[in-house]
This record gives sequence, structure tokens and C-alpha cells, in this order.
Amino acid sequence: MPARNTLTLGTDRALYVGEIPATGWHCHASPVLLMGLSGRFAVHWGAGRVETCHSALVDAGVEHLFDPCGETVALVYLEPDSREARGLRGLFRQEGGVVLDVAVSVGARSAMERYLHHFDLPALLRCPLDNEVAPLDPRVARSLHVLRHPQAGRVARGDLASGVQLSASRFNHLFRAEMGVSLRTYRVWSQVRLAMVGLAVSPRLTDAACTASFLIRPTSAACSGRPLA
Repeated sequence: MPARNTLTLGTDRALYVGEIPATGWHCHASPVLLMGLSGRFAVHWGAGRVETCHSALVDAGVEHLFDPCGETVALVYLEPDSREARGLRGLFRQEGGVVLDVAVSVGARSAMERYLHHFDLPALLRCPLDNEVAPLDPRVARSLHVLRHPQAGRVARGDLASGVQLSASRFNHLFRAEMGVSLRTYRVWSQVRLAMVGLAVSPRLTDAACTASFLIRPTSAACSGRPLA
């Protein structure tokens, strides 16, 4: 039996496999591939649109509700600056941000999990990725390095902008154009990823929160020092 509820982190991607309850309405700072490993699930988005499917690609910034319907699912998150995410932008523009039944049939569970854990998108997706993607603007790439490797806690937007010799407003515009999401939205996502890395090193929520520079209220269960269940 494969392990349940597993999280695998790559350099610019993350994979969750397991069972989760239905989410509320939300959007991500990164594109996500949703896959039903044991059956169909439901996606709600737009003006009351609801579809059931075996797989779906949802672009960054698209508000949606994901209902696994009790099935085992896989969620693949791609950093918005990754080559794969940038190669999906044309498809997302064409399809309005959500693409249904985009993955190959599950087939043998062991083979599918191998593709997933190796983040082999060409083997997972029916649609080809656009390989003619422009390189990321070096100024945005520099700011991403700072966001992903904070040396002294949270870095102010103005410091990021001045670090690449841009005004704050121009930096915001450039960041959104290159990443597809705002700096504010991406900052939250980068902190979540840092927290996930922290949990991989230490099972204590307090340690993970410190890694990600999150502020946790003293009344929360995490601050009791109990390990994460």
C-alpha cells in the first residue's frame, strides 16, 4: 500500500498525495494540477460553474472550490516562474484559467505515482507544454532569490524594488507581468513553501513557522510545543 497523505517538495514544485476535505473558495499563487487517483472530483469556479472530472489544471489567481468527493487525490503545485508553468500560460489564456481532464488516464497506480513523484509533466499531461518560453526577467529572478532565501526575516517591498533599481510601483508591475500574480500573493506562497520545508526538517509547527517568518499567536496550539500530528 502506498503511503497516505504524503508531501514531496522539489526545487520549484510540490506534490501532495492523499485525502483532503472539500476546500473553501480560494486561489493559489501558483498553477496547480489536480488529479483524482481513485475517482472523479468536482471543481467549482467562475459564475456558478461546476464540473466533475478526473483531472484539472487551475491557473494561479483563479478563484475556485475543490471537492475531492472522498477520493484519493494528487495536487501538483508549480512555481509560477518554473519552465512548465510558463509553458502553460498560452493554454490558460485560451481556456480561461481552468482546463479539465487534461491528464492521461490513471492506469496502473504505481506508474502514475512514479510520474507524479518525478514531476514528469510531459508524461502526465495530454497537452504539450510550450517550449518557446522567454527567460525570466533577471530583476525578478533576483528578487525571487531574496524571497526564497530570507536572511533576516521579511524583506520589504521597497527593499526588493531598490535592490533591482526600480521604483516600488514599477517593480510591482514587472513582478506581476513576469509571474502572473502580485508580489503580495506570491509572498504568502513563498512563506508557505518555507514552512513546508521547515516541517520536513522539524515536525514542530513553531520551528516551521520560524523558518517561514510567520507570526503565530501565543494562544495557538502550535505554540504549546506539541509536535504536529
